[in-house]
Amino acid sequence: MRTQFCDAMLAEVDRSSELLFLTGDLGFMALEPLQQKLGERFINCGVAEQNMMTVAAALAAQGFGVWVYSIAPFCYARPFEQVRNDIAFHNLPVHLVGNGGGYGYGVMGPTHHAIEDYGVLLTLPNLRVYVPAFDEDVATVVSRISGANAPTYLRLGRGEPPKGFAVPEYAPWRQLTRGNGGVVVAVGPLAGAYIGPFLELSDAERPNLWVTAELPVSASPPPAELLAQIAVAPQLCVAEEHVAQGGLAAQLTLHLALAGVSIPAFAHLYAREHIYERYGSQTYMRRQAALDMTGMAAALH
Repeated sequence: MRTQFCDAMLAEVDRSSELLFLTGDLGFMALEPLQQKLGERFINCGVAEQNMMTVAAALAAQGFGVWVYSIAPFCYARPFEQVRNDIAFHNLPVHLVGNGGGYGYGVMGPTHHAIEDYGVLLTLPNLRVYVPAFDEDVATVVSRISGANAPTYLRLGRGEPPKGFAVPEYAPWRQLTRGNGGVVVAVGPLAGAYIGPFLELSDAERPNLWVTAELPVSASPPPAELLAQIAVAPQLCVAEEHVAQGGLAAQLTLHLALAGVSIPAFAHLYAREHIYERYGSQTYMRRQAALDMTGMAAALH
């Protein structure tokens, strides 16, 4: 999604002379067009993420539209105190962009995995999280973030729809497949991995697959159609490339309980571990965590 993000940011530059873009010495082989267009407004802060967040907060306090880019673990984990104290506590519209969310940097091991990112950040006041599911979503999400007068976190991944799939127009919640086999709700790009296999199932077996791209659930509640499906479904399964704590499953089940929606048989697929004996691609790491279609098939019954 980096290419789509760069294209979307180029369009934002045309709309705002107050836009500033900060990077922690990352974005090579993708963001050069943005750097060339912004000139001095594209600032490489170096490998100094904590300082970069404080600089971003100061610039936002002066009225600039500030975007801060790094790979996901360096965007929220190392500079967490500065994000908390300097950005969130002051409700400053600094837009954090973390590339390679989840197991995106799988082969590089646990230090580069971002499997607790949105759960950690959503503990902070005012902060909203965006996880586009498909490449086609990025431009709309960037536009929505630009209009947010509050801190945000954009988790970029890799769009994975099957060939020939018509990606529906962006919305915080979208239904991707229809059937009578229960309800599956996934976060962001992970949903794309399930579309093809689900479409091969019979109507009786095929789940209603939904994807959400905005968190927390309290700020972007599920639509009435999804709630109605859950109320009569034999099973609800939540899948997310994130640890169990603080993720969508916890938020969605709380929302359902408070709304008085009966929760059927429940399953949760999530990033099970940080540390494994071996590391590989994102696909390999999902398989290790039982987030792949084999794990999904075992969870559905």
